[in-house]
Amino acid sequence: MNIYNILVAFDSSKPSFEAVEYTARMIRSIPDVLVTLLFIERLPDKDLFESEALWREECAELVVEYKRKLAKARGLLLSNNIHKKAINEEYIISCSSPFEDAKVCTTGESIAQDILAIQEEGNHGTVVIGRRGISKKEEFLFGSVSAELLRKFTKCALWVVSSKCD
Repeated sequence: MNIYNILVAFDSSKPSFEAVEYTARMIRSIPDVLVTLLFIERLPDKDLFESEALWREECAELVVEYKRKLAKARGLLLSNNIHKKAINEEYIISCSSPFEDAKVCTTGESIAQDILAIQEEGNHGTVVIGRRGISKKEEFLFGSVSAELLRKFTKCALWVVSSKCD
């Protein structure tokens, strides 16, 4: 694994922006570093909408918003003097996307498993994620990507960035 090949799992939340900012500050003086911003698309379930047209409309708005925020994350790296050639973006579409067919897509069942697969495939030696700071009760009921990654990561460094540091 190449520790200078960094994968930042980005979901457009405030903690993930903080993880991007932290990564930029940590690596800005390191030459030959490569940063990949990974966005795993999560779209709402079609069954929650009255019609397919309303679902497609919501999905279209979300995709535009996700891509806008991903561009903002790239801008954060650039503003911290990370060279544009050192930044990659990987946008993994949802298998349920009404807009695109892809050879690689995410089912949305396990974001942590998707991150692990991308990390191994891309030979990333460091993975960075933002921690949302959910309660133990919420973590038990809904799961936690950071907790699952902490249990499963054995072959690379995992930076879990939390804004609740005192």
